[in-house]
Amino acid sequence: MPKFLPYGKQWVDDEDIAAVIKVLKGDFLTTGPTVDAFEQSLSQYTGAKFVTAVNSGTSALHVMYFAAGLSAGDEIITAPMTFAATANAALYLGAKVKFVDVQADTGNINPSLIEAAITDKTKLIVPIDFTGHPADYDEINAIAEKHGITVVADAAHSLGASYKGRQVGTLAAATELSFHPVKPVTTAEGGAIVSNDSAIDKRSKVFRTHGITRNPEEMQVNEGAWWYEMQHLGFNYRITDVQCALGLNQMHKLAAFIARRQAIAQFYTDAFADVPELILPVQRDYVASGWHLYVIRVAENPERRKALFDRLRELGLGVQVHYIPVHYHPYYQNLGFKRGQFPLAEDYYARAISLPIFPRMTDDDVASVIERVKQAVKEVL
Repeated sequence: MPKFLPYGKQWVDDEDIAAVIKVLKGDFLTTGPTVDAFEQSLSQYTGAKFVTAVNSGTSALHVMYFAAGLSAGDEIITAPMTFAATANAALYLGAKVKFVDVQADTGNINPSLIEAAITDKTKLIVPIDFTGHPADYDEINAIAEKHGITVVADAAHSLGASYKGRQVGTLAAATELSFHPVKPVTTAEGGAIVSNDSAIDKRSKVFRTHGITRNPEEMQVNEGAWWYEMQHLGFNYRITDVQCALGLNQMHKLAAFIARRQAIAQFYTDAFADVPELILPVQRDYVASGWHLYVIRVAENPERRKALFDRLRELGLGVQVHYIPVHYHPYYQNLGFKRGQFPLAEDYYARAISLPIFPRMTDDDVASVIERVKQAVKEVL
């Protein structure tokens, strides 16, 4: 049996482990200086002035929406080709979700469809950098500015990517990042909100800590040095120093991680260029993708996707499908969404298979994936 290769996997080395042990032996396990240091490293890398690190990417979405002013009765506009958390976090705040369809090639939100979805209740537009390929931010920001709407980005896939020479993290009013093990860098679980808006940063930091402030200048009453005030119904979304020790050390390797993902993607694209049974992912010429995912699609008959998926699994590849469109889920069907509403997202999903792509893959691993994919295509398609 060939070596099993999952679609994604963290790379934690001895330096990462040593950094975590150092914090475990220190004085601060949470809300300490390593959290600050990790936030500073994200600020330096992305070019964003402000960073609030939290305990998951989903928490980061919830915090970001709150910090950007989303509340009950408001609406967000986003795409259904994403993990459910992108939409769920709006529901947590009592807001509603409006989906628009995607671009056929990138799977990203289609800017040309956004304006028609805007109502007087639209508060946020939420582009998703699907697979690590940044959305079309200039077009989206222009629409938002025209209508007085805020753009906040779901960049869970795209830390390390760039758009027209600008780093992800500076392309929207605020940007959510994820540090799940398969993401560009990991804190085991974790996320962050990066922004150049001091008001968003201030609200983010209060919301992640129960809605509590200890800043005397913000208090209505101050009875002494022990005093604090809960001013919002926030949550305990704090990340630990232990997690941030791992993330901080990983940040030193982010550039190398992204370069390796880009190299693997190029190997795949070159190798599958002569396989007409597959539709390959694109990279626009003004984008440097982070290649969180490399998604092939069945070209002719999407009904054969399951057979190809199953055969690849039999051949030892831990392939996956990203994503089940959010409006397919029973919870969202109960909100009134139906299959058939977003045909391009649905067609993308019906054909898609995510191949293994992660920095620790060797050239032999990559060659083996290519060989096994070609074998499965020949046998099944």
